Amino acid sequence: MSGRRPEHQAPPDIFYNEIEARKYTSNSRIIDIQVQMSERALELLCLPEDESCLLLDLGCGSGLSGSVLEENGHVWVGMDISQAMLNVAVERGVEGDLVLSDLGQGVPFRAGMFDGAISVSAIQWLCNCDKKDHNPVKRLGAFFSLLYTSLSRCARAVFQFYPESPSQVELITTQATKAGFYGGLVVDYPNSTKAKKYFLVLMTGQSVALPKALGAENEEESRVQYGKQRLTYKQMKGKSLKKSRDWILEKKERRKRQGLEVRANSKFTGRRRCGKL
Repeated sequence: MSGRRPEHQAPPDIFYNEIEARKYTSNSRIIDIQVQMSERALELLCLPEDESCLLLDLGCGSGLSGSVLEENGHVWVGMDISQAMLNVAVERGVEGDLVLSDLGQGVPFRAGMFDGAISVSAIQWLCNCDKKDHNPVKRLGAFFSLLYTSLSRCARAVFQFYPESPSQVELITTQATKAGFYGGLVVDYPNSTKAKKYFLVLMTGQSVALPKALGAENEEESRVQYGKQRLTYKQMKGKSLKKSRDWILEKKERRKRQGLEVRANSKFTGRRRCGKL
């Protein structure tokens, strides 16, 4: 059971109860990882040097990432759905303003208020159906639409998250694009199983080149740019979308190498038949 992802065990406001909140904030390994990811997210915001900015911490939890923002001279507001986590943040004496709120209901702030936003290990929770009336598409749509409005023009939002599958990444990026964002994925240490980290970098202004990923031998493999187009499985993993023409051709080639008999290719190979999905 310990290997299960937290978002599969219970809704965030229930999973992060008083016991779990204190355990999370007292674990030195978790704290180190949280600080490292927060510092990297802040770096990817590309904020002006030596300038204090007003930032939004989405899924701020007990304020570990907010403390990183404070140490770098920024003012911040944190949102989280777990009252227990926010209680710990208050006990820790964080300087940011804290808001008890469900990200799936949107960002309740005035237009253009923030110079940027960060989020560490939170966005994937919106992909779940924790209640009967929860629709991940609608919740992500509401979240990104109001986040876009709350950010100043040419601001950025950076999300560190743990994608469960390419389809989950596509769900998130599609809703972000519909809300008006440009950007893409920056994958640090793409060739490492343990050190690999995904950062979704969103931009409210004109789309520009994504920052360089850390520990990447091939920059193109570690950055996935998107604009008004959907992110595909092939872009994420370098493989063809299942049941597409490329996927079928690759499968047939493998079967040929295995000495198996396959049908000859034609212009109809991989084409969707009438009445079939």
